[in-house]
Formats: sequence, C-alpha cells, structure tokens
Amino acid sequence: MSITASRINALNTIIIPVADQDRQIEFYESLGFDKRVDMAFGGQYRWVEVALPGGSTTIALAPPPPGGESGNRETGISLATDDIDATHEHLKSLGADVDEQVARMGEPVPPMFWFRDPEGNSLLIVETSESEA
Repeated sequence: MSITASRINALNTIIIPVADQDRQIEFYESLGFDKRVDMAFGGQYRWVEVALPGGSTTIALAPPPPGGESGNRETGISLATDDIDATHEHLKSLGADVDEQVARMGEPVPPMFWFRDPEGNSLLIVETSESEA
C-alpha cells in the first residue's frame, strides 16, 4: 500500500489517561498550553484537550477506559524547545518533576530531558534548531 492510499493525513490527538483532569489542565496551562476542548460526554465522562498555541495536534486529558488505569505512563510525547537549559530551569522553577540534569550525549543526538506531569506520566523535551522546528 502506498502512503497516499492510506488516506491518513495528520496527527490529530494524543490521549493520556488521567484521574484528575482539573489538576492536569492547570499543569499543562503552566507549560503554555491552551485548553481547546472541555465537554461532557457519555453521561458521566469529561473530554478535555490542550494544545500549544498555533498547534494543530492536541493532547487529550481523558479518563481511563472502564477498568483501565491512569498515571505513571511513558507517553511517547516529545516536545521541542529552542533553549533546553532555559526550559529545564523554567520547569524546575514551576516545581515540575524534571530530570536532575539535561542529557547531553553529543552529536547527532540533541540535548534533552524528561519530565513528569502531576500523575507521573513522562514526556521528553528536546532542543531543536529553528531549521528543525
């Protein structure tokens, strides 16, 4: 199958199962995300999406499925910054759970660090040059 035959044309929403949506909204807003969606669904559930300003991909902070768990997950989400040291210090100043140091492995691997949201879900921040962003 060719790439165009699949009809997939965008990365839309990444879902992180969370227990405390209000706490997670506050956390992501402190990182500069905007709340894009906050609505009830299915009678007892709430669907929340956050995104970076101007971005098209959202992160859904959704309740886990019935019988599912939330928290302490490797999300697979990688965020970009043009100043890894300033971003690391900023997150530390917010009280975020960040790696002690920025990892610097040398070329061609960019500087990076992991951080965790209030429920222990981990995300990666990677320094990118403007030509990569």
